[in-house]
Amino acid sequence: MKQLFSNLLFKVFIAIVLGIVFGLYLPESINRVFATFNAFFGQFLNFAIPLIILGLIMPAISDLGKGAGKILLITAAIAYGSTLFSGFMSYFTSSTIFPSLLASHVNEAAEVTEGGNDLVPYFSITIPAVIDVMSALVLAFVIGLGLSYQENSTLKKVVKDFETIIMQVIENVIIPLLPIFILGIFANMAFSGQVYSILSVFLNIIGVIFAMHIFLLILQYVITGAIVKKNPFKLLATMMPAYFTALGTQSSAATIPVTLEQAEKNGVSPKIAGFVIPLCATIHLSGSIMKITACAMALMILEGVPFDFGMFAGFIFMLGIAMVAAPGVPGGAIMAAIGVLQSMLGFSEEMVGLMIALYIAMDSFGTACNVTGDGAIALVVDKITQDKKLDAAA
Repeated sequence: MKQLFSNLLFKVFIAIVLGIVFGLYLPESINRVFATFNAFFGQFLNFAIPLIILGLIMPAISDLGKGAGKILLITAAIAYGSTLFSGFMSYFTSSTIFPSLLASHVNEAAEVTEGGNDLVPYFSITIPAVIDVMSALVLAFVIGLGLSYQENSTLKKVVKDFETIIMQVIENVIIPLLPIFILGIFANMAFSGQVYSILSVFLNIIGVIFAMHIFLLILQYVITGAIVKKNPFKLLATMMPAYFTALGTQSSAATIPVTLEQAEKNGVSPKIAGFVIPLCATIHLSGSIMKITACAMALMILEGVPFDFGMFAGFIFMLGIAMVAAPGVPGGAIMAAIGVLQSMLGFSEEMVGLMIALYIAMDSFGTACNVTGDGAIALVVDKITQDKKLDAAA
């Protein structure tokens, strides 16, 4: 029971239910308390996002420069390619299905953010960010790449300490307060009379994304099976313990021991598995980018925000890099992605809140897709390294 109450997905579910009940049945004066909290928490998020980008991306990129040489480059290239493929597949699938699927909800959802009966905070506090999001991204890349070539850099130690601080902020402040933030959002939607429309939209979106996850995993292992000349469905079946472990832990990092064991059962050498699996737990996020791309497009359609392929192409390329910083905690990827959503797609605070709720509702499935795909990458890297050894011996 204690484990259930500590689960973020369960907390979000309770927050959504309570938000609906409070918005429908409690007086406006009480619901305005949650609106006031959301106004403050939204300002804090805007302040924290550039710091999260700096604190997580700088050390993540600096660590990629260590050791392993060609194997690192091969693994990183395959992982990033897989992440991009998933993002673009999500874009084309979503842009084909969502406009007609969500057409009946567009006007209703627009009313949620346009106001009307929206709850008004009792007061608000402005907390300016110390640096804007795009500047934080560029600075993180510049410092991270520079540090990747430094051996015993004092700045690298400072960056690591800063990463620890940011992780503490995420784990001890932002993640625990997210359910209250989501409660406030759904209380506002219930108060304005639009919550049932939004919930029906959520179910439609989640169904489409789950189907895409299954298709992506089958496709990954069909391609991998062709490369390593093994039965793809047996390979995928062997990875199922890692898939179901990730469903429970909601963390790629926490699932590493199981993913390692199952990859080795598929024939990956222990040395390659021991390198590729932990690395991919950080840099391979095909399931996460699929969710974020699809959810972002769905919310933009609902809000009537115009978009095109060029906009989403840049977003997907940037998101694939930004999420390298995703910490091994539930909801980590969406925390790393918020800055890109705001700077490149123009997401408002309300849209960010809905995005977080949607993402966390599917967090387990995205993580499971990520780690199961890690097993496919390990097989391909193992095959490539074996072939190179044979070529060298010849």
